[in-house]
Formats: sequence, structure tokens, C-alpha cells
Amino acid sequence: MNTLTIEQLREIYNQPMFPLLDQARAVYRANWAESEVQLCALLSIKTGGCSEDCAYCAQSSHYHTGVQREELLGLDTVLTHAHRAKESGATRFCMGAAWKGVRENTERFDKVKEIIRAVAGLGLEVCVTLGELTDKAAEELKEAGVTAYNHNLDTSPEFYPRIVSTHTYADRLRTIRAAQKAGMDVCCGGILGMGETVDDRLRMLEILSGFDPEPESVPINCLMGMEGTPLKEAAPVDVFDLVRMIATTRIALPKTKVRLSAGRAYMSREGQALCFYAGANSIFYGGKLLTTVNPKENADLELLNALGLTPQAPKNACMNELEKSKH
Repeated sequence: MNTLTIEQLREIYNQPMFPLLDQARAVYRANWAESEVQLCALLSIKTGGCSEDCAYCAQSSHYHTGVQREELLGLDTVLTHAHRAKESGATRFCMGAAWKGVRENTERFDKVKEIIRAVAGLGLEVCVTLGELTDKAAEELKEAGVTAYNHNLDTSPEFYPRIVSTHTYADRLRTIRAAQKAGMDVCCGGILGMGETVDDRLRMLEILSGFDPEPESVPINCLMGMEGTPLKEAAPVDVFDLVRMIATTRIALPKTKVRLSAGRAYMSREGQALCFYAGANSIFYGGKLLTTVNPKENADLELLNALGLTPQAPKNACMNELEKSKH
């Protein structure tokens, strides 16, 4: 663990662009296979009607966004999507549910665990984002086969109350601790472009760098203004600001996957290439991210091929190969 202060992070972030990229690339090369990119598929297994009031989210019941409330998808439907994701090259299958949280000893939670077991049985890494967790629920998710739990911090603790009022930053950290205590990896990142300052972004990164263990992956999202939400008219994120954040995250968290996440649909191929060079080594893969658009699979594969990048093997497969090499 290498906790960095916000002063140290400012010094890294504010370097001229090329020295920053040089430093980030050196850190990347020291810790990762240079050509590998993790491909993660993402499916909303329960859409809309969320009681939370996150200002960026089209699934909140507080806003009129046109997103219809749907019930939890059935096992067969989820498995169809998971099979398709695996066949297209994804190695991690992420499932999100629009609700405040889950509790053990409920029919809904039992159904979610059944889905997790079935997806894990396909040989895919399983990541879920289900809202707040109790310690017991986290343990049961781990037992069901969850590889990683996603619970983003979104921004700094100082700016967070301007984005959400129905839960606190402390609530977020409590769930992250429950996931880590249960032995799950943590996927935790943020959103750029909500009106926050650079210091807000770096404060979030300061907190992430202090996690013990460090996050397994950090998704860096660019806000996609959704119709009906308070942040619909937010200005787009400058691509160089995104690159700076990815490079700084790579330096702060050398062994963490940095995921180029929401917003890629509006980025040029050149902009994405710069993000990969800066240290991103994971993407959401597939034409839809919960309720927002994403580049199509063939476009992503063409870009990766043009850059000489290859899909990363599933975590379990990597571990199996490592074990074989010891004998």
C-alpha cells in the first residue's frame, strides 16, 4: 500500500503532459504485461425505480428520465447475455441492480445468488454492483462466487453531498469495508464532469490510494448527461483532463486495473489510444452500459488490434497458469 497525499497527487497531476505520460508508462511497464487489456461486459439485471437520488443517474425514481422500472431479470435471460459476452471475448461479467442495497434472507437476494453461481460456472469473473451491503450479505456474495464488488466513491467526500443526499460518503466506505472483509476484490472509482474541481478528483484518488488492500480496479467514468437528471447540461470532459486523471491513477495505484469506462462512445480512437498509453488496461465491452451507449464490440476489437493490444485472460485462468509454472 502506498498512500499518497493530495499534495503529492497535485504534483504528479500538474506535470507537463509528456513527463506525466512518461512516468505513468514506466509504472505501467513495471507492473503489467504491456499488451493486455481486460474486457468487461456489463448488464443491468434490475433497471430503474431506484430510491437513491444520485444526480447523474437515469435510473433514479426522483427524476423523469424515461427509463422504465423493470423487475429482476430471470436466470435464463442473464445466462444468455453472459454466454454472448464470453463468446465475444469478455472475461469479466458485471451485473448491476438499481436499488439501495440488498439484505440476506430475502427472496430477491437468493435469486441474485443463484444468478451469480450460474455465471461463475461459465468460467467468467463475476463483478456485481448491488448497492449497500451488510457484512453477512457480503459473505454470502463471496460464497456464491463473486470475484469483485463495485461500489464507486464518485468524487471527493467534500463534493459528494452536492451529488447525492439519500446516503453518505461514510455509507459508501462502510460497504467497501464489508466487501473487503468478506474477501472480495473491490472495484471502486469515480465520475469526471459533475461540476467538481481537480482537487475533488484528486481527493477521491487520495482516499483510494489509502485502501488496504488497494482496489482491484478503478473505473474512471466521464459523465454522460442523461435526459431528466440534474446534470443533463453538464459540460463534456476535456480528453486531456481524462488522460491526466488516468495517468495519475496509474502512478498512484501501480497494481490496480484502471478502467476506461463511461464516455468512450463519444471519444475518438486517438483519444482512447492516449488513455491506454497513460495506463488504462481495462474497458467495459459491449454496446450498452446499464442505460447509456458504449462502442460496439467490433469497433473495440478493431481498435485494440490497431494498437497491438490483446484481451487479458480471466483472473482464474491467470492464476491457474501461474500455479502450473511452479510445478
